[in-house]
Amino acid sequence: MYPLYFSFLCRITLKYNFSTSSGYISCRSFSLRRKVTKAPPSISASFQPTFLQPVVWVSQKNKHNVTCYQSQGAPHIEAQSMEEVYDALAERLLSVLKNVDHLDSKYIVGLAGPPGAGKSTVASEVVRRVNTRWSQKRAKDSSLNSNEDIATMLPMDGFHLYRSQLDAMEDPKEAHARRGAPWTFSPSLFLQCLQALKKEGSVYAPSFDHGVGDPVENDIFVKAEHKIVIVEGNYLLLEENIWREIRDLFDEKWFIDIDIDVSMQRVLQRHIGTGKEPDVAAWRISYNDRPNAELIMESRKAADLVIRSVDFSS
Repeated sequence: MYPLYFSFLCRITLKYNFSTSSGYISCRSFSLRRKVTKAPPSISASFQPTFLQPVVWVSQKNKHNVTCYQSQGAPHIEAQSMEEVYDALAERLLSVLKNVDHLDSKYIVGLAGPPGAGKSTVASEVVRRVNTRWSQKRAKDSSLNSNEDIATMLPMDGFHLYRSQLDAMEDPKEAHARRGAPWTFSPSLFLQCLQALKKEGSVYAPSFDHGVGDPVENDIFVKAEHKIVIVEGNYLLLEENIWREIRDLFDEKWFIDIDIDVSMQRVLQRHIGTGKEPDVAAWRISYNDRPNAELIMESRKAADLVIRSVDFSS
């Protein structure tokens, strides 16, 4: 799966200098320090793909070993459980908080992946861990006056087109059958929302009511106190049209890598769980969900960090 790996095992810590947009990776076991030339906190520029074994990324809080592989593109991280991955990702983001001086500053992470990859779970679990550890730090440091959470998540689902908009298309039946494809979203409104968040420091965004099947306007509020925002969605790393402008707004881009058959099995169970007959659910997978997933998997190359999903059923 991963043709090129590192030739050493070590504990690594990320250190960032925001004034120079440079960083260092400190490998304690070898006392090796390499300067990062790419803007932080991406670690891909520091890992040279000329080695053959994995680096172990140690979660400092609970001493979890999270393996970071460098292949031809972005680094990959994986572990024996997703819990360990969540902890490692939270610590990755907490390192950003140490260097962001202004409370209204934003560090926006784009988290992409195919349907069934677990994007919402990863985003919510990482946000929860960041907020918990920030709260613990705040209790020990009287200079941190804010009682607000420091991180939040923003799903892309709220930018689905309304059913009435699908009804107004040239082929409404096809539009509803393909709902979830890129052209059944409003990327222009999504872009405006993220631009407002960057410029103003806070924004109201829509959520999506799966029971009704339509967005709910202004249902999510990203506050000025939220320094870290994890935006999760299928198409965040696409190259085409407005999607590229959306992609370029993220300070860091993550992708959840999962076997497409596993993800489609999860989506199938999701469809059946919402009341679809098994044959109808299977048809929707083949007609819509899998083609969408294959398109999304192609966008993985734009990620700064690839998260290897753990299949809990295995």
